[in-house]
Amino acid sequence: MSNTLSSTMSGATPASSSAAAAPHAIKHVMIVGGGSAGWLTAAFLARTLGTGADADSVRITVVESPDIGIIGVGEGSFPSIRGTLAAIGIDEARFVRECDATFKQGIRFNDWVRPPNSGGNQHYFHPFSLPSQRPGGPELLPYWLQGVAPAGTGFAAAATMQKRVADASHAPKRPSDADFMGPLNYAYHFDASKFAALLGNHARTLGVQHIAATVERVELDNAGAIAAVHTPQAGRLTADLYIDCTGFRATLIGAALGSEFHSLSDTLFVDRALAMQVPYEHADAPIPSYTISSAHQAGWTWDIGLQQRRGIGYVYSSRHSDAASAEQVLRDYIGPASKGLEPRQLTLNLGYRKQHWVKNCVAVGLSGGFIEPLEASGIGLIETAAYLLGYLFPHNGELAPAARLYNEMMSARYERIVDFVKLHYCLTQRRDSQFWIDNTDPASIPATLRDKLAMWRTRAPQRMDFVVDYEMYPPTSWQYVLYGMEYPTALYANARTLPRAAEAREEFRMIEQVSQRALADLPTHRALIDHFLQR
Repeated sequence: MSNTLSSTMSGATPASSSAAAAPHAIKHVMIVGGGSAGWLTAAFLARTLGTGADADSVRITVVESPDIGIIGVGEGSFPSIRGTLAAIGIDEARFVRECDATFKQGIRFNDWVRPPNSGGNQHYFHPFSLPSQRPGGPELLPYWLQGVAPAGTGFAAAATMQKRVADASHAPKRPSDADFMGPLNYAYHFDASKFAALLGNHARTLGVQHIAATVERVELDNAGAIAAVHTPQAGRLTADLYIDCTGFRATLIGAALGSEFHSLSDTLFVDRALAMQVPYEHADAPIPSYTISSAHQAGWTWDIGLQQRRGIGYVYSSRHSDAASAEQVLRDYIGPASKGLEPRQLTLNLGYRKQHWVKNCVAVGLSGGFIEPLEASGIGLIETAAYLLGYLFPHNGELAPAARLYNEMMSARYERIVDFVKLHYCLTQRRDSQFWIDNTDPASIPATLRDKLAMWRTRAPQRMDFVVDYEMYPPTSWQYVLYGMEYPTALYANARTLPRAAEAREEFRMIEQVSQRALADLPTHRALIDHFLQR
């Protein structure tokens, strides 16, 4: 998501998160780097703060290198993206058309619990819809844990109709539903490069200025804040507040200001990725409306269906596999369609900045951190950063209070995402490779997650386990993954604590019946895409 050249001013001193200079009004924001991070932030700030020539407006400029491309393989999102698109003023049909977008109802996890062909359930589903609960009706999870649901039915299939709809390649909404609305919760898959281009075009219509230039040097003032950035194309450029969207290079926040990077390599082991774009065998092939994540010996593959192709990649640990073996895993997964295709190779730097806002610089996107793509947190973290920056915006130049709150909330968000992602790995029953054995080592599990798992041995996750403003994933997402991974909660319960078994049993039965009606009511996924393309 970055397109600026990493460089630093010699002798730069790491700075604290408060500005030493006397406060002055923030009237010019400079975003260094384009891609999804830069342009989404620009568009959101333009809509939130207003842009224009009057004295009360904030000027927003994106400095984007013409020489450095974006990573462009992050093709998944979380349902929050719908609210973001609506907030910045992009309608759903335009997004679908211009970004080759499709609908995503969740993630299907293949072979994460146990090795392939070893018996038992070989997959589970993390849907985006909440478990069914009628007003005044019982919560279904405790009764599912007690065996009230039909035998052998996973929690996602028992408590929501979304798994059945997605498995049948049907869509989460109907053509008549309003933009960003539908009977089932959903996100999108999309072409990341086209998404960045759409955001850039849209941001410019909102008054965002664009300078095509490569930042080669960052100039600091006597207080250690950013005084200017230097480019060969546009010379010396200045602003009141700088936003670092330079990706893994972290040209401003890391190289110039020295914000420390907290590595996650002892917790999350995948640090390499190979990616291919694979055409469909037939133009009318069904499009899965979920990401397919399949576990392998040293990592996992993603399989994402766009309108005209699949995006497929293998995320793996270089400590547990060499590059040649990893490429063979990817080719074996794709099959004959991989012939003649060369994978794009990526190095993943998993971790995050201990300070995301330092003096007059704010990190957004990969410059602030990256957690592996298993649960599509990348775009969601950009959304969170843009929201916080827009709503905490220090118009009067008092940077320190906003910086402290921003840093607290972003760090907490990263910590909780790490716990959620690690949950998928540490509960595996696989012992067929060192990768999976190492992932179950208690030393690799954060203490915060170990505490949660200890409590959940006798009760299910619920709202009080989570501070909502710090979480990307709701409690139900934890429940879907925890019990998809077959966590053994020995629920303390008796007839007095769970007195509504008959009602729960009837609700499970009704969900199965309503699922069949939903399949008749909802179009196929490809048919819905065709509808949007014709609008």
